[in-house]
Order: sequence, then structure tokens, then C-alpha cells
Amino acid sequence: MSIAVPHTAMVLCAGIGSRMRPLTEKTPKPLIKVGNKALMDWSLNPLIEAGVKRIIVNLHWLPEQIEAHLKDRTDVEIIFSDERGERLETGGGLAKARPLLGDDPIFVVNTDAFWSSGSPQPFKQLAADYEGGIQLLTARRDNCLGFPGAGDFYPEADGKVSFRGGRDRAPLAFAGVRITQPSFYDHEDVRAFSALDVWRKQVLRYTMLEEFWLHVGAPQSVADAEFWLMCHGRAPIKWPKGAT
Repeated sequence: MSIAVPHTAMVLCAGIGSRMRPLTEKTPKPLIKVGNKALMDWSLNPLIEAGVKRIIVNLHWLPEQIEAHLKDRTDVEIIFSDERGERLETGGGLAKARPLLGDDPIFVVNTDAFWSSGSPQPFKQLAADYEGGIQLLTARRDNCLGFPGAGDFYPEADGKVSFRGGRDRAPLAFAGVRITQPSFYDHEDVRAFSALDVWRKQVLRYTMLEEFWLHVGAPQSVADAEFWLMCHGRAPIKWPKGAT
């Protein structure tokens, strides 16, 4: 049961970026630049190209900078979900934004990961694969940069995945994008909790990202991603000052 590309997305921008310090002391993580482009724009642009019309952006750390970054966009409706007064984490942020999300399936997007081409195709493929529950975009651990973890999921029959759990390593990493039903948050209180609490109650299926995936979660990973993009012709060369 594929669906049309969702018209609404929620882009998660309320984290404080503690693992990215000192870069995030004066700049929110979604606005850290990689390849001369803010991290969040690596997701926003292909979302809009895929057909998304409304984007919900939650705010907490240095919110005025994100508002200023988005204020002149005319190619999509931007709606802010204000979390200035409280840190709600990934699940609580969706619970607070629930009245804004509508009732149709939506994209939920992290801003610390992107695929190198900037193509809208992975968003379209997620919609084509969607069969209810939660559809996760996943990447192979051997086809990504900047992901040091042991993996998140094991592939199962019928396109489903299971959590790594106590197993040492898993071949699939969550690539930062999913389709979910807003109704999964209908009975969740607005409080700080992880979206994983909701995931564990639902059927999880996956769509494999075939493109190279870059995860930017620490200061060194910014430099690594910049170097990869430069070497593959995806970003302008940044010469040091004084170089000729």
C-alpha cells in the first residue's frame, strides 16, 4: 500500500547539540554549515522538491537564528512549534506539535544526516514503500561516513526490521528520516520522552538508502563530511586564507 508523498513534514531542530560543542555554543546544530550549506537545508530542499507543502519546525536552542534562517522562504509553508521553555526530546516534541500535524502520514526528519546528492528520490521511495506503521530510511553501515555506532536494526522478513537489542552489531543504521502516523501521539502527554517509546509499539519497516550517507554528529565529522564532499565534487573547495 504505497501512499502519495506526504504534504507535511516535521523537521526536528530543538536539540541543544551537546555532542557538537563547541560549534553549537553560538550556532544551533541545524545551521552548522557543511559544503557551504546549512545542515537543515540538505533536508529541506529535497523535501520540497519531493512535494512537501508544509514543514513544522520545533525550536528550543537559539531559536531566533533558525527563525531568521527560514523567514524568507516562499517555496513552502513554515510553521514553528515553540519549545523554548522546555526540552521535550524527540517524542515529546511530536506530542506538542500534534495539533499542527494533521491526520495523514508525515515525514519526520533529523537534521544531522543527509545523502550526498541532495536528491528527493529517497523521500519518494519511502512513500512508495509505506504500508502503515512506521517506515524508516536506513543505511548500510558500510555505505556511510561519520556513523561510529554498532548499528540500529536487523532486517527481517516482509521488509520489517527489529532492534539490535543485546546483539553486538547490526548491519543497518537509521538514516534520520521516517514516515509515521501523527495519531500515534494522540494519547501521549507533552513531556520529555524519546520517540523510541512510540516506535516499540508499532510495526517498523525499512527502505534502504542506496546513496552514500553522511552523519554529522561531532565537530570532527563536519570536517570529514566537508572533505568527502570536496573530493567527490559535491561542494566548492575551501582554500585556507592566504592560499593562492
